[in-house]
Amino acid sequence: MAGVAGRLARNWCRSAVLRPQKDLAICPNQETARQNYVDLVSSLSSSSESSSQGKPGADREQQEYENLVVTSEDGITKIMFNRPTRKNAISTQMYQEIMLALKAASKDDSTITVVTGNGDYYSSGNDLANFTDIPPGGVEEKAKQSAIMLRDFVDTFIDFPKPLIAVVNGPAVGISVTTLGLFDAVYASDKATFHTPFSHLGLSPEGCASYTFPKIMGPAKATEMLIFGKKLTAREACAQGLVTEVFPDSTFQKEVWTRLKAYSKLPQNSMRISKQVIRKIEKEKLHAVNAEECSVLQKRWLSDECMNATMNFLSKRSKL
Repeated sequence: MAGVAGRLARNWCRSAVLRPQKDLAICPNQETARQNYVDLVSSLSSSSESSSQGKPGADREQQEYENLVVTSEDGITKIMFNRPTRKNAISTQMYQEIMLALKAASKDDSTITVVTGNGDYYSSGNDLANFTDIPPGGVEEKAKQSAIMLRDFVDTFIDFPKPLIAVVNGPAVGISVTTLGLFDAVYASDKATFHTPFSHLGLSPEGCASYTFPKIMGPAKATEMLIFGKKLTAREACAQGLVTEVFPDSTFQKEVWTRLKAYSKLPQNSMRISKQVIRKIEKEKLHAVNAEECSVLQKRWLSDECMNATMNFLSKRSKL
């Protein structure tokens, strides 16, 4: 893990050389920065090697996925985030796998598609380790690549043709929250929470949340979440329209899957056509919003605010 920290330090130091003199306090010298990053990222070391491992006995039928468990039965395709030791944080590879799984599910024989998480978390959002993989083109190229990937990722949700249902088994953070506005139903355990700490990280909303959240919950409540970073309980999220229904955690899986199996027996083409009618008017707008959000984020990732906020966040995480 020290190697990862070293790469972080070198990448940030390289970018600091190109930045104004006032910002050089972030990285006073390479050795100090290297040690700082060793300390900051060390909290990830205990789980880094097992990040793609799930619970014993996980379905291994679809070997092309290292970070997901994908199954299809009884008319339901289930896509389960499978990095429980990392709270289902979404790595770069996992972003690609989710897109592949959704595209495959859109063409298979299932009636509905369900997304859920393995373990205590639904997903803790973007994996911090994604920031360590800097290409030869530097941080500017990394920001460009990340914006393209994010746009493609969100577009996959926008274009998904079947009923798409989230089964939120635990806390959800960042991109795993914002994309919920693109699902057709969201069922949550009463242990789930919903957090979008963008301003804390010097970032801005993604996943079309800048458009869907104000429509779903009203501008004032959306501002509390997206700008001020208010964390919602499952029942608060339900009251504001982001969640369809909340279930006691003790009976969550049984109640939700009983309902989903009933839904899967409904006429497949009828549900597809109904979703198309409901979503058709919005689709062009959602694609435009997604493109704008990604363009803004590309700039935010390179900003002084984001770099400093990320450093502060990593510092706090390392002390937990």
